[in-house]
Amino acid sequence: QLHRRGFRCLDGVDGSAGMLERARSTGLYRQLRPCVLGREPLPAPAEHYDAVTVVGALGEGQVPSAAVPELLRVTKPGGFLCLTTRSNPSNLRYKAELEAALEGLEGQGAWQKVLAQEVERWERATSEEESTQGTGYISGVVYVYRKCPVPPLEEG
Repeated sequence: QLHRRGFRCLDGVDGSAGMLERARSTGLYRQLRPCVLGREPLPAPAEHYDAVTVVGALGEGQVPSAAVPELLRVTKPGGFLCLTTRSNPSNLRYKAELEAALEGLEGQGAWQKVLAQEVERWERATSEEESTQGTGYISGVVYVYRKCPVPPLEEG
């Protein structure tokens, strides 16, 4: 979708060699590098990207919410971060941790929230227990933040 909307300079990271190969086969990425978010820094300099997205990886047992500051580090001042997570029952604890991390960074003046939008039919449920009100789907949330142009002053 991003490529169809004119975005041509796309880089990607993933902890799985198989997923990197699948992404490489699309021909959409300028650069693809291995990286396990939360365990190692992103392979990019500070303030490098106009926009950073994480879709489908912020969830229980995947990318820890503690990795969010690293996403912010590689985003240019004034740049955007678009993050998503699921709202299904097995991910609610993680979602609460993630939202606390997002709000903490906002409280520190690191970024401003542009959007937090619930999406009812985010993806197909893999079990009836995970399904939102028997729809066969689980819900999710899209968060968009804008990195503050000037880093906040440290107190002290």
